[in-house]
Amino acid sequence: MKKRRNTPTKEAVLEVLSKTGKAMSQDAIEQKIDIDINRATIYRVLNRFCDDGIVHRVVAEDGKQYFALCVKCEDNKEPSHHFHFRCLRCETIECLPVEVNFTIPDEYLVENVNCVLTGTCRDCSRI
Repeated sequence: MKKRRNTPTKEAVLEVLSKTGKAMSQDAIEQKIDIDINRATIYRVLNRFCDDGIVHRVVAEDGKQYFALCVKCEDNKEPSHHFHFRCLRCETIECLPVEVNFTIPDEYLVENVNCVLTGTCRDCSRI
């Protein structure tokens, strides 16, 4: 990985992603950042983070891109058999804690499969 200098923009984006613990769209990240940053700059930072293995990109079934911090990824590399779950109620995207054996936790109700499963997450299914 190429060594890159740290900037206030990088720090702000990383802080937002680490505080939420879930995948977020660029728009959601932009809304949570406290400093004035250009939209294109945020996008460039997110793409560099993807290239450097700091975050991974999740493309939902509607084509929207979400970015998740690689905290659970081994050696900061995205696992090859890595599925995500997007809740249609709370609209969060999270990494599923299982490899693709196509087994998911009982609390999830699957409605679509495209490396992003959609349905109701375990928190919303308890409501």
